[in-house]
Amino acid sequence: MDTKKIILLNASKIYLGIVLFFFLMKFFNLEQITELRLLNFIFVFWGINSAIKKNIFTNHENEYVQNLYVGFATSFLAIILLGVSLNIYLSYIDPNLITAIEDLKIWGSNLNPVLITFAILIEGISSSLICTFILMQYWKKYKIARGV
Repeated sequence: MDTKKIILLNASKIYLGIVLFFFLMKFFNLEQITELRLLNFIFVFWGINSAIKKNIFTNHENEYVQNLYVGFATSFLAIILLGVSLNIYLSYIDPNLITAIEDLKIWGSNLNPVLITFAILIEGISSSLICTFILMQYWKKYKIARGV
């Protein structure tokens, strides 16, 4: 399977998992509980793990740097998609969520969709890098014989 397809498929998994979880939280009026956002880590971890695993076992890719790239690219694409979606959501669908976020006192005041999106992007990229490095410590030991 092409590496780009692996990245796109698993970035889509991360994106859909986080978006569906967000709407589930919204459905149950839990979107103000910021601690629940920690569960997004599970979706990121799952998607990156799937991408690296697929690259190792399907493409027989043993190179640490190549698999690290697959993990980074997968998470980075998912985070960019989430950032764009969040900006659209805060700008056009539910601008009142900004007020709810400001009321939490964690983020401060005078927030706008771009500022919130930027903060989420930085947070997402940081956690994705950490997840990728953690997973590579596990997957670096797997050596698959390349095709004959």
